[in-house]
Amino acid sequence: MKAIQFSEYGKPDVLQVVDIPVPTLNPGGVLVQVKAAGVNFADTARRYGQYLAKTPLPYIPGSEAAGVITEVSPDVTRFKVGDRVVALTEKGCYAEYVALHEKQLIPIPEDVDFEQAAAILVQGLSAYHILKTSGQLAQGESVLVHAAAGGVGTLAVQLAKLMGAGQVIATASSSDKLELACSLGADVGVNYTDENWKDQVMDLTEGRGIDIVLEMVGGDIFKKSLQCLAKFGRLVIYGRAGGEKTRFDPAVLMQRNTSVIGFWLPRIMERPALYQESVKELLNYVGEGKLKLIIGQTFPLEEAGKAHELLESRQTTGKIILVP
Repeated sequence: MKAIQFSEYGKPDVLQVVDIPVPTLNPGGVLVQVKAAGVNFADTARRYGQYLAKTPLPYIPGSEAAGVITEVSPDVTRFKVGDRVVALTEKGCYAEYVALHEKQLIPIPEDVDFEQAAAILVQGLSAYHILKTSGQLAQGESVLVHAAAGGVGTLAVQLAKLMGAGQVIATASSSDKLELACSLGADVGVNYTDENWKDQVMDLTEGRGIDIVLEMVGGDIFKKSLQCLAKFGRLVIYGRAGGEKTRFDPAVLMQRNTSVIGFWLPRIMERPALYQESVKELLNYVGEGKLKLIIGQTFPLEEAGKAHELLESRQTTGKIILVP
């Protein structure tokens, strides 16, 4: 089979097309022919050797796969050949086939296609659990979504409304991106390239501040976001796209009883029941038309390097998909 692999850390050109054997199955194993694979910032971090967990070499990236089961181990009881499934795993999805354990698989509803299923996992689960599990969003609370035209952002705006948020404020770097966020349900958009964006947010909340902020840039964006928090507000960090380490005095949290919370999706994966139920809920939202997925661009598997270049350019809107 064909797969994308890197044997050294570096820029997108380290991604190479390789011919390798189709994976063999262990007990409980299922072989899935990949029809769509998601591309994520975590994949680029692994390629640079900068991911939170160690990335061994050589490495086949890709943690999201949607496809069709072509083989099952004799002891597999929950699935059969021909089933349409989606799964979140640690690696290996930039390939024509991936071997998974049946416990990782979730059936794809009939009214959801492969690209939609692959697009919902990392960003959808992140947005869902940042708001619900980490942020503890309560009915009527306000939410500030940074990078609201991105993969997590476009879903967070919609999920915040589905979960009962009152005011949802979106930030982005251009009027087109803010228009997209507002079309998905944001009440108002703020351009975070404006130096006074924090003051605009405070004015929009009549000086009260924001209950939950979704933050993934770091640096000055983090510091100003912290200043935007309402009393008992929560700032949830789920990335450091800016690459800048940020220092702050924890004592500033005391004045308004605010919190800074870290979110990393693999910790959710350690709780299968929590993960599987939320995936099913997200897929149902998509099938029912309650959750709109923005798939910005699709690339053939062989053009994974171009997909990474586009993602790192920060000119993308929504999700990037590889199609083997």
